[in-house]
Amino acid sequence: MPSVQDWINSPLGAVDALFAQNSSRSDWERKIVEYFKEKLKVNDAQSWVPSLNDVPLHYLKPNSLVKFRCMIQDMFDPEFFMGVYETVDPSTNSKVLRCGKYKDVTDCGQIDFNSKNAVTSERQTFYCVPIPGESQWVKESFAGSSQARVVPSTSYTPNRHKRSYEEDDDMDTQPQQDKELNSGTQNEDTHRNTDSKRLETEAPSHNASPSHCSSNLDLNFPLPGERGPACLVKVYEEWDGFKLNDMLEVFGILSVDPALSLIAEDKEASSMLDPTESMETMEEQRAHSPPASLVPRIHMLYAQPLQHNNPLLPSAVSEDKAAFLNGILGELASVRAELQTYLTHVFLGDSLAAEYLILNLISSVYARRDVLPLGKFALNISGCPHTSPYTEHLYQAIQQLVPSSYRLCMSLNNMNSQRMVPRKDYTANRLVSGTLQLASNTSLFLDETQLEQGQLDTTGVQNITALGNLISWQKVDYDFNYHQMEFPCNINVLIASEGRSLLPCDCQVHLCPALNPPNLEEYLKTIQLAQVSSQLNKYRIYLSVARSLDYSISDQMTKEVEEDFVEMRKDDPQSVSAEDLHRMLIVARLLSLSYGQTSLSRENWMKAKQMELVRISRTQQQKCVNGNEP
Repeated sequence: MPSVQDWINSPLGAVDALFAQNSSRSDWERKIVEYFKEKLKVNDAQSWVPSLNDVPLHYLKPNSLVKFRCMIQDMFDPEFFMGVYETVDPSTNSKVLRCGKYKDVTDCGQIDFNSKNAVTSERQTFYCVPIPGESQWVKESFAGSSQARVVPSTSYTPNRHKRSYEEDDDMDTQPQQDKELNSGTQNEDTHRNTDSKRLETEAPSHNASPSHCSSNLDLNFPLPGERGPACLVKVYEEWDGFKLNDMLEVFGILSVDPALSLIAEDKEASSMLDPTESMETMEEQRAHSPPASLVPRIHMLYAQPLQHNNPLLPSAVSEDKAAFLNGILGELASVRAELQTYLTHVFLGDSLAAEYLILNLISSVYARRDVLPLGKFALNISGCPHTSPYTEHLYQAIQQLVPSSYRLCMSLNNMNSQRMVPRKDYTANRLVSGTLQLASNTSLFLDETQLEQGQLDTTGVQNITALGNLISWQKVDYDFNYHQMEFPCNINVLIASEGRSLLPCDCQVHLCPALNPPNLEEYLKTIQLAQVSSQLNKYRIYLSVARSLDYSISDQMTKEVEEDFVEMRKDDPQSVSAEDLHRMLIVARLLSLSYGQTSLSRENWMKAKQMELVRISRTQQQKCVNGNEP
């Protein structure tokens, strides 16, 4: 393995050397980015870079190269910084031109702020959080594949936390004589670091009031109970190519300099004495400049957009998709049969429900026609028992299969109190996250069996409306106080309910168990434990690959489908509607993809029609039994 001393442990040294070599050229910035991109392309070089997702912050060397698998939760206003500056040696009066990118502070001596060679540049800041609802098996797999060699940083070793933070109190009265602040750090925060704060990385409940105390910092995670780091990612180029809620793997230089907090404290103190001195409110300073020990800064060198976060699929799948798929397409049908058998057991012997769940898990919005999202397949499994922990075990089975998921228990209390729609906080100038701020292809499990009788208040009605819009239109309308802003999404929705769901859905399957085990909970636990890791990995690869396949219908099959539709309506025009045909085509598309077939065959079209006939017949029988069910 080539030495990683320079470009991983000391990337700023490489940046400075490249700047010195190319500073006279107009493309010196591109040269730096290309250098690191080329280094990361070598064999398994990306696995040598330590990840903030896996490694505690105090084990990472400041100013080293790190990576972070994340979602963009918020985008702050651009900020100015000194892209190029000149330093002066007081003893010799000699001047040196230096690079100001990829850092927050500099310790290179006295800066000549009046230099004609100084260049003011602009950078964007993203507030990034770990991918919401990422499954434990995903985290473990990524961590297990890492080849990074990490030892506790000499300045952030755990047994020195308390002493170093107490020393910070003594340092508070001393001027920063040996460090000049890079002008890009004018927005850094003011909170005092304490030993306990390093552990406070759990998301608070969304119905809790936000606290402005640094000892209870709200990391603004979308899902309650989430753990992990949040980062401020400084972006230097092409930031217009990123969107809110994008999944990324960021490679950049870690900045956790204590000077950030010291300078920010001075800013907050001065703004308290004279609010006119600062354009920012105290709340905005706290939100945009949290303590670096809790929310480190990453100066982005390179970001890899993530089409998926399944660690079992190589990242090259997007670059060389055809070669990867050709190697496993032949195995999809056999893996599908094994997965269906497993899910049939989970559904207590109901193979039809297992078929439809597979279709739900591989569905994805592949295009939008006007406002209509094409490819979505929200599924309602009705007939779920509400007096047992069945839905909890059903969710656990799904969680073991998909990279990201979240179970939303639709209890009356949750619906009336949980913040689901993100909203803009203009005082803090940040987007306050909500449960429905999720990354693409997240599986959202709505447990309606938890909904009891009672009155939905205004918040509850708004949450139900938001869920309905997500299911029907695959969009969430973020609350910007004076208006709403529409954000498209791509979320797989599965609704578990006792009767027909009160929410809209694309397809309802009523559960008809063929088994009635005496101890349901024990039975479901046994079924899940029987699935060994290697078998689960086959299912996980299968679902991600089937979801990524392209699909088409030949002219011949289009003609056959049209003829079938006319034939079905011949005896009774009311028996099959255009909506029924549309649903059959969706089922046929997903059924084909589930077998690894990228075009519709006559066989799959006939099977899709048969599945729909059985499903509709079962639903109608249930209506007759219940009588009062809509």
